[in-house]
Amino acid sequence: MASKPTVRIPIIDISGYLAGDATSKAKAVLEIRSACEEQGFLQITGHNVPPSIQEAFLTQIAKFFSLPLDEKERVSQAHSPCHRGYERIGGQKLDELDEKAGPDQKEGFSVRRERPLGGFLQGPNQWPDPAVLPEFQRAYMAYFDAVHGLSRSMFRLIALSLGLEEGYFDYFAADPDGLCLCRAHHYPPTPPDAAGRTRGVGAHTDFGALTLLLQDDVGGLEVLHKASNTWHHVPPIPGAYVCNIGDLMQRWTNDRYKSTMHRVVSPLSGKDRYSCAFFNDGALDTVVECLPTCVEPGGKPHYGPIRVKEHLVARYQQSYGAAGTVIGDV
Repeated sequence: MASKPTVRIPIIDISGYLAGDATSKAKAVLEIRSACEEQGFLQITGHNVPPSIQEAFLTQIAKFFSLPLDEKERVSQAHSPCHRGYERIGGQKLDELDEKAGPDQKEGFSVRRERPLGGFLQGPNQWPDPAVLPEFQRAYMAYFDAVHGLSRSMFRLIALSLGLEEGYFDYFAADPDGLCLCRAHHYPPTPPDAAGRTRGVGAHTDFGALTLLLQDDVGGLEVLHKASNTWHHVPPIPGAYVCNIGDLMQRWTNDRYKSTMHRVVSPLSGKDRYSCAFFNDGALDTVVECLPTCVEPGGKPHYGPIRVKEHLVARYQQSYGAAGTVIGDV
């Protein structure tokens, strides 16, 4: 029997880039290119999201998820035409490898930019009663703003890694349609009588372009090494962001950058797990087609052009529909 390969998720320090150091910038660009081509997953350290903002945010989401179910259901996504707010355990099924898999065993709380109700997933957020959680909204939006800023920096590094002008993705990443998603997750402890571990989130690739994940110290995130069909743990690093490429970026780069299958399995730790994924899925009106630096002379694009909205509507309806949750398009 062949031994399981060792797969290392690269850890990339971007502090020098953010400080304007040219040597550090060139090094980070090369490291990001290698990570995106080989595995599609990396961890970012030396970023500019303050620990105080991370800690305040994690404290507030833990308080929210500890509320009685009826209190959380007051801000259920069922009350929101733009799918904001609380998502019950089992509200989504992301597993793309096992048709018999059950819904994901996590609960969530989703926030996007405040917008007038109208287009796809656009509208107002829902917030818990300030009398119950007075600091929740402030801490959540401070975190949103900080990580959105980091995501824009990451798009600039990715542009450079692809041989493009540094601001190539600036409009896309600026979120003019208000579609960036900041979704906090709570994974309850695995019951003692469970058969080993539970499926917190089924195996899937991310829908959009770029994801930044903050995870606590419990662990459970795993990525699939496609060549060997083996799963590998992503060790939590305090304060770091797990960064991964989504389907849109793989399409944009003509399969040069990888959108990697990943999942969350809940270990028998007896501890609650908290994480937050920031999805920068970009401007809805952007047409994604093969980048000029991602096709060889005489080669052809692997995919035809597609508008961001068209792609996201289909993926949202697939994953939420599989769990019986209706996602409409306006």
